[in-house]
Amino acid sequence: MQLNTQTTVELNFAQHGDEGPPLIILHGLFGSARNWQGIAKQLSDRFSVYTVDLRNHGSSAHADSMDYRSMAADVLFFMQQQGIDSAVLIGHSMGGKVAMQLALSNPERFERLVVVDIAPVAYKHNFDDVLEGLYHVPVDSIKSRKEADQYLAEKITTLSLRQFLLQNLVTNSAGPYQWRVNLTGIEQSMPAIMGFSSAADEVFSKPSLFINGGQSSYLSARYRPAATKLFPQALFQTVDGAGHWPHVESPLEFMAYLNAFLKH
Repeated sequence: MQLNTQTTVELNFAQHGDEGPPLIILHGLFGSARNWQGIAKQLSDRFSVYTVDLRNHGSSAHADSMDYRSMAADVLFFMQQQGIDSAVLIGHSMGGKVAMQLALSNPERFERLVVVDIAPVAYKHNFDDVLEGLYHVPVDSIKSRKEADQYLAEKITTLSLRQFLLQNLVTNSAGPYQWRVNLTGIEQSMPAIMGFSSAADEVFSKPSLFINGGQSSYLSARYRPAATKLFPQALFQTVDGAGHWPHVESPLEFMAYLNAFLKH
């Protein structure tokens, strides 16, 4: 992949450990680097772990577009800035698609790939209900996070999802609340975020692990042929009973699969 620094954005990151080889973790849609700090700390005795905020998320810069090649270019720029020649990649959901794009476009830069509950396919559904909920919160006038949750609950009934989304609610220097995610950029780019495409000659032939939640449909069995076509060394593990966030819902089982893969 050609790196055009004029279109890349600078990514905020946190580093855990500095002894072992580099390992980069990419979060999912509406997430941030801190979602993965618990996993990062567990890996920090063997790796130099970097958790990054992807564009339009966390404390990273905002941009109008959010296609996967652009987001992959951001990560390559980050690696260039940090002097990282090669790394292990872990990506969840949207971050998993960024990780797959990176591995396919730049296989020489990555040693292993871990994809969490996502497949290299286009999905038909979208996150319009989540966006509607976030837009529904009058961030300029609310006085507390509890009040924000009350507005959010009018559109989103699942408490755990609201708690996840409210991690993006921050106060700005002027006092009122604001969403730190770029809602407009995400909304405009939703077709690209839900899609995925790769060049005909792109393949990643190094070890790859796909971990899915047993209660999630994002990486169901019907999507595995698409994954093995692009990642011929792919292994698949299911965290039974978990949904779309197996690393949060069943962290012990998730870490067992991850550690076994990383030891080889």
